[in-house]
Amino acid sequence: MSNINTEILPFKATAFHAGKFVPVSDADLKGKWSIVFFYPADFTFVCPTELGDMADVYPEFQKLGVEVYSVSTDTHFTHKAWHDTSDTIKKINYPMIGDPTGVITRNFGVMIEEEGLALRGTFVINPEGVIKVAEIHDLGIGRDASELLRKVKAAQYVAAHPGEVCPAKWKEGDATLAPSLDLVGKI
Repeated sequence: MSNINTEILPFKATAFHAGKFVPVSDADLKGKWSIVFFYPADFTFVCPTELGDMADVYPEFQKLGVEVYSVSTDTHFTHKAWHDTSDTIKKINYPMIGDPTGVITRNFGVMIEEEGLALRGTFVINPEGVIKVAEIHDLGIGRDASELLRKVKAAQYVAAHPGEVCPAKWKEGDATLAPSLDLVGKI
């Protein structure tokens, strides 16, 4: 079952952010655009490449008013230890949420129950707390933060321009479509 256009479920957790442990809840994801970026585990292989890529693109998300939250089933203490020992993870300026109980991971439907780990799940959430993009990858397939940035821009555009949609490969400034009977069979 898809969670597109569903409201995020309640949660409370602790994140490692800006050198501190901070509380984070579903309320923090409301009132602005947010990305929840699940990954299997700290101190692994593909995960640091993805989180480092997200760290590199994070300033662009911030310019759009988007907050990024990475989540794994590790604790916030483990996130700090990883941050303190990895040059790639030291680049991260977004909150790293610990989800050792798996509540958040299950809320978003990305828990691998037999392993207690998250799939690579990416969710874009609008200011009302509604999921607008949901993408889930197998563990061996890394994600691209630049492509996610394009999707966020498209989601924000569609939200700001009712009646318009963004076609494949749409980039900011490109033409959009206004769905109508006139377009049926002509694209």
